[in-house]
Amino acid sequence: MNIATPTGVSRSGASQAAQDVWYTVCPVPSAASIALARGDYEAAFRGSDVTLHSIRTHPDRKVREAHYDQSHENLFREGGNIPPIVSKSKGRNLRVIGLTWIEHYSSILALPGSNIRTPEDLKGKRLGLIKRPNDPVDFPRATALRGYLTALESVGLGHDDVTFVDIPLTEALVGKPPEAGALSSSQFSARVTRRRQGPELRALLTGEVDAIYQSAQGVELQTLLDAHVVADISAFPEVRSRINNLAPTIFTVRGELLDSRPDVVARYLARAIETARWAVANPADAKRQIARDSSIAEEWVDAAYSPSVAQVLEPSITPELVGLLENQKNFLLKWGFIQDDFSVPEWIAHEPLAEARRLVDAAK
Repeated sequence: MNIATPTGVSRSGASQAAQDVWYTVCPVPSAASIALARGDYEAAFRGSDVTLHSIRTHPDRKVREAHYDQSHENLFREGGNIPPIVSKSKGRNLRVIGLTWIEHYSSILALPGSNIRTPEDLKGKRLGLIKRPNDPVDFPRATALRGYLTALESVGLGHDDVTFVDIPLTEALVGKPPEAGALSSSQFSARVTRRRQGPELRALLTGEVDAIYQSAQGVELQTLLDAHVVADISAFPEVRSRINNLAPTIFTVRGELLDSRPDVVARYLARAIETARWAVANPADAKRQIARDSSIAEEWVDAAYSPSVAQVLEPSITPELVGLLENQKNFLLKWGFIQDDFSVPEWIAHEPLAEARRLVDAAK
């Protein structure tokens, strides 16, 4: 398929100036990440007036931190929802152009022999809570807190029935630019990801805390520790109970790019849709790339996410997904992760997805 626009010409036929466009992706299953790794975006924009740049390769750390605070102009991002919600609350010119729902490992773990077997057993216990003072968005803390509170509330307990113990992690989430030839399209290598799990692991092993919350990459940690799963939140039947940073994942773009070059936004999103449909037809290859970008072994993909993960990567905007995103925003507001409220439905830009689908259908 070829959805590229001729060099220097918009869909309306108007001449366009050369355009620098930036992108970033989280270490999670995403169509954009796979498209970048396969060279789909390079092919889509080859010969056009658009030049794509990865912020993860930028020499300025402040630019690389735009992965979290969306402070850089003309930026696409696909990944966890907490950083964009925080950025929007702070007044960033940011629009949502797609959502996906990624089922993922979400568990509270305790050491074998701890006698902490069920969520009821967490009453009076010390729960580890990462604290990242040197990052623009402390999304791991919000992620863990929501996981803990969901498990506690399922058995009639709450925040005051446990003791939360801060586990400081001072290493900045955004480190040095990747080395040449890095396989992953995401910000993070497997080595860095494992190192960042160390403080929680040590806190649990030394008895500083009684339990820890783990998201997708924790599936390996559970096996390493032979840990007991106190609460498997991914198995909770109510979909709202499974809301967290990866559910729903969120596709955003800076507003100035959408306003000035809606054609570029539609083409970028169209390529993600095409790649998501390729993943449906090629699940083994898609999961191989998901493993790379998630910094996990390929054999862990089904357990970290779900056996059907390659089938659910196409961005969409449905009332249900918008409502789930609204629920997450309300959680972050209630617990002080954002200070200023905003309307999630008004944050959504529906037009790019509709145009992207039109482009994909026209290219068939």
